[in-house]
Amino acid sequence: MDQPLTPLNPTAGTGPSRGAARIDPADRAQLAESPVELRRVLALFRPHRRTLAVVTAIIVATSIISMAQPFLVRAIIDDALPNQDVGALLRLVGAMVAVAATTAALGVVQTWQATAVGQRVMHTLRTQVFAHLQRQSMSFFTRTRGGEVQSRLINDVSGMQSVVTTTATSIASNMTTAIATAVAMIALSPRLSLLSLLVIPPAVYLTRRVALIRREITARKQRELATLHSQVEEGLSVSGVLLTKTLGAGAAASERFAATSARLIGLELRSQLAGRWRMATMQIVFATIPALIYLAGGFPATNGGLTIGTIVAFTALQSQVFRPLMGILNVGAQWVSSMALFSRIFGYLDLIADVPEPSTPVDITVNSVRGEVRFEKVSFAYDDSDRPALDGIDLIVPAGTSLALVGDTGSGKSTLASLVSRLRDPSAGRVTIDGHDLRDLDEATITSIVGVVTQETYLLHASIRDNLLLAKPDATDDEIWHALRIAQAADLVAGLPAGLDTVVGARGHRFSGGEKQRIAIARTLLRDPRILVLDEATSALDNRTERALQTALERLAEGRTTITIAHRLSTIETADQIAVLEQGRVVEIGRHRELLARQGRYAALARASSRTRSGDRQMATGRRGNPCGDRDEMRRLATAAAI
Repeated sequence: MDQPLTPLNPTAGTGPSRGAARIDPADRAQLAESPVELRRVLALFRPHRRTLAVVTAIIVATSIISMAQPFLVRAIIDDALPNQDVGALLRLVGAMVAVAATTAALGVVQTWQATAVGQRVMHTLRTQVFAHLQRQSMSFFTRTRGGEVQSRLINDVSGMQSVVTTTATSIASNMTTAIATAVAMIALSPRLSLLSLLVIPPAVYLTRRVALIRREITARKQRELATLHSQVEEGLSVSGVLLTKTLGAGAAASERFAATSARLIGLELRSQLAGRWRMATMQIVFATIPALIYLAGGFPATNGGLTIGTIVAFTALQSQVFRPLMGILNVGAQWVSSMALFSRIFGYLDLIADVPEPSTPVDITVNSVRGEVRFEKVSFAYDDSDRPALDGIDLIVPAGTSLALVGDTGSGKSTLASLVSRLRDPSAGRVTIDGHDLRDLDEATITSIVGVVTQETYLLHASIRDNLLLAKPDATDDEIWHALRIAQAADLVAGLPAGLDTVVGARGHRFSGGEKQRIAIARTLLRDPRILVLDEATSALDNRTERALQTALERLAEGRTTITIAHRLSTIETADQIAVLEQGRVVEIGRHRELLARQGRYAALARASSRTRSGDRQMATGRRGNPCGDRDEMRRLATAAAI
């Protein structure tokens, strides 16, 4: 379901102003790959069938009522005005105003009802897709572009509304209007109707040719605009600006942006000038139509008793028949485009979750959970990998004890830890908490038992308070400050001018990495989980803050089950168990002193870590006397004040 996004037909509409449409090859390909059953689409609108019936009735009534206008005009010109019949004139003029007011009022009701149905169906689809994607595993999001998910959730669902407000209503409106207009034209003058049959086809053909030319150029404009939007998002986001400034790539980014903008100039000019000769020819044709009608009315051989009122009324009708005819020609392309949108949306709704919710979840009381974690012959393989990330892991973490996972990058530490919070399910074996397979527990139960702090801290663009309340929406300020104190972040937040109401900025960029991580740790602690998973949670902290936080975490971990991944072995020396992973397997397990005495893989990692710490101390010694640290703190407070 990860095919790249392609802009759908941007010019489909109901009249010449939007251009006649042709079927986009991308839409055909989408439907060929993922056909859509009509009954599934109709099921979305079934709850609103009464409203849609009212909309259809209004469309038909509006088309029929509007046909009264030319007959009223004929009566005014042929009878009321020549006979100076003031009473008849007042009645006819009043009827014209009444017809206009009635059709306008019906149009408002039609737009209101059709839009309401479209918005409700959009709301249903939008919430269903969002909730369904929330249930997907991390594997889905690592293999799918974030822009694609957003496009399907926002653009495709929004475009789907055209099924109600454009495609469905245009079929009823254009068919009714075209038939009613044709009947009215024949009723006014069969002879002039035959003349129109000779003129309308070339006019429709020329308009369609111009629209096809413009549509092709418009599609290219859409692609260039998409490129322009991507360049703005990538170049002017916090991360993008940081990247260009540190790489000195600002000039190159500006040149790429200017080149894309220049191409848009050329495409816009071509779009405006496309088919100008055809349009000029068409304007001549449109000017010729009433001229021929007047000419036919003036010759005795073709007049056939035509009155001036009939000629004027017929001319008005003849000019109106063009729009519904073009709308009918567009129906096929609009339908395929709409079905392609549904195909893409249903494609996400039909995704089978890698981590499905249990049909009959085990009902356990969170407060009664002891916190024993077991990995029983656990294996896991990523879809795009030939070798397993985990291979036959057997580990027991007794309730209230700590397990540390160490190993080289890529050894499987983070993958193993992610299984505890059921971000993924093992390919083989099982992970249990107090003997319950995680696959038998619902998501709410797992998240209330297991708290996770990862090395990739993510904060919402909101206040510190709002970010913390994500973990416990009903938390009091006292509870928030207690969690901040344990996470060694209370002084940081208290020193900010706005305190807990300080906005952290996009992805928390207004704070340093260590500050963000302390806030994230406080957020997890606020949830008071029975099991803690710390995936290099202190990796962004300086040595002094890390030591203080480590002491706090050790106090907090008393009576809890803790699984820690750490790149600094000094932080896990007191762990009850240390498991050394290599290529997805546990090669050593024991306590710190036991593993050092074996002189195996753990001892080698410890020696390497010792050399790294020694180098860090030398660098720190060389920086003594440098006031940069104080200036960093001053800059932080200045930034917070600016917020």
